[in-house]
Amino acid sequence: MEDSMANYDYYRIFYYVAQYKSFSRAAEILENNQPNITRCMNNLENELGCKLFVRTNRGVTLTPEGTRLYEHVAVAFEQIEVAEKEISMDNSLESGIVTIGASETALRLMLLNKLEEFHEKYPRVRLRISNHSSPQAVKALEDGLVDFAVVTTPITIKKPLQKTSLYSFREILIGGRKYSDIAAKMQSINNLADIPFISLGGESATRELYMQYFLNHNMPFNPDMEAATTDQILPMVEHNLGLGFYPEEMASEFIQKGTILPIRIFEPVPYRTVCLIQDTSKPHSVAAGKLEEILLKR
Repeated sequence: MEDSMANYDYYRIFYYVAQYKSFSRAAEILENNQPNITRCMNNLENELGCKLFVRTNRGVTLTPEGTRLYEHVAVAFEQIEVAEKEISMDNSLESGIVTIGASETALRLMLLNKLEEFHEKYPRVRLRISNHSSPQAVKALEDGLVDFAVVTTPITIKKPLQKTSLYSFREILIGGRKYSDIAAKMQSINNLADIPFISLGGESATRELYMQYFLNHNMPFNPDMEAATTDQILPMVEHNLGLGFYPEEMASEFIQKGTILPIRIFEPVPYRTVCLIQDTSKPHSVAAGKLEEILLKR
């Protein structure tokens, strides 16, 4: 290992001497002294068994062997310098990229606010957001395609994945104006069996939640219509195509406008959480670590 480090230092010195064609200038750049620079180059020449420099009063020039060596060494050290600069910029958050797999509900309920805060603090870090269902976002994390998954419960994970709750919310049952009679008084979910229901598709955590919710109340859950995203449920409800469960916070504006109505039911709908899912077996970049800090901040 010591020999390897010595050789690295020799080649580093050789690179600067060859680049600046001067032992004294290389010593200045490397914050070293000229006798030491000369000694190291003599050692390198002895190790390689050839002359690398022609020394003159005006500096040094490369021999043919020195030129051939420099062509290879220059490529290596220039790549090292690029890498060091990139790492330095990443560490100072002057660059970098963070990728997140997010469910739509998680994105709208809390993630967008956190991303805004992060972007204001670190505007040069790029953010790449992939819109997934919760299971798809977790799969992307397992496959190493994203740094984090931010999703809604229920969600099943296994080690080395780790789940941290970020935000609690609940959903309410909503309907269009056509269902004003139903909205006028409290209802039992069992009394709504003949009313059309709208739900997300079968690969979503939301669909699984409500299948279990209806099963707990001795009812099958067979939605008459399926939406691809949570955003699609609201306009379908507004156009009186059926009832649907929707995050209360996201529905409040439209309830105030009167375009949709809350359907009050006796059976409590379970609370849900927005969760941060991380792969504990993989280290984060500096930028991803800073975003994690903001996500976990209360």
